[in-house]
Amino acid sequence: MTEFGRAKEPLLRTILTLKHGIPSHDTFSRVFRLLDPVAFEAAFRRFTTAFAEAAKIKPAKGVVALDGKALRRAYERGQSHMPRAMVTAWSATTRLTLASGLAPDGNEVDAALRLIELLQLKACVVTADALHCHRAMAEAIRRRGGDYVLALKANQPALLRDAEATLAQFQHLAPAKTSGTAHDREESRSAIVAPAAHLAVIHDFPGLAAVARVDSRRGTDQPVTRIFLLSKRFPKKRLLDIVRAHWGIENTLHWTLDVTLDEDLARNRKDNGPANLAVLRRLALNIARAHPDTKTSLRRKLLRAGWDDNFLFDLIRHMR
Repeated sequence: MTEFGRAKEPLLRTILTLKHGIPSHDTFSRVFRLLDPVAFEAAFRRFTTAFAEAAKIKPAKGVVALDGKALRRAYERGQSHMPRAMVTAWSATTRLTLASGLAPDGNEVDAALRLIELLQLKACVVTADALHCHRAMAEAIRRRGGDYVLALKANQPALLRDAEATLAQFQHLAPAKTSGTAHDREESRSAIVAPAAHLAVIHDFPGLAAVARVDSRRGTDQPVTRIFLLSKRFPKKRLLDIVRAHWGIENTLHWTLDVTLDEDLARNRKDNGPANLAVLRRLALNIARAHPDTKTSLRRKLLRAGWDDNFLFDLIRHMR
């Protein structure tokens, strides 16, 4: 950041007051270490909302995916087994980060619950893996006006057993099927959905209306079966679309953070630095992704912003 500032100082002075010149490396480090990450993330969300309105990006609807991502090198010496982790709420429709937060002491469950309480989820379907399949999450999503599709695994054996028994009663129904090619491999998927309001009573699970099973197979790999809890009895084909959209947070956000912005290599590890810089990376991707030039990759957009002052100002004008 300091090197960029020194290289661009004449340009930056046209839009900033730099009474003491470009901040030093130590100043940037000190600011990001001391800045309250909760307040910083709140400012990020306010900016994202205003930015979306100015850029005429429609409000989030459809799938909102929740997932955590380890900041793999954000650890103190000798503690590589416990890097920091960020939890992100990501809109599959707009492909923008809606909110993100550091998981305190690696507790992604609490971090995800805090994110849900910050979002307006009307007309949204929240998807999450089995870590977040619990009563508090279901209740929070319903309270914010959303529906949910939550993966269910063996960490809840009684609920999983009853869900599988319910699905077995509907085994005779024809499943919805889709297929396609990705990464040079053929993938096929099928789904069945069964009403399961009785399980909401038996297991005290807020809003539970149906259960689903999705079977998928890639190439010659063994088939994979996944069970989901649903707050609404979605049509089978719609369910396949929802489940597939969830993986966008891995393929479109997490992969891009690592490949384009080298997040897995970032060695910031002191105090609040890792969380604050992780928020900045997500902000940078939001701005670059929302720029109307759809033919240029995100990596090239970010490189052009560093090289081409006109393009840099085009990004800034667009985000205002």
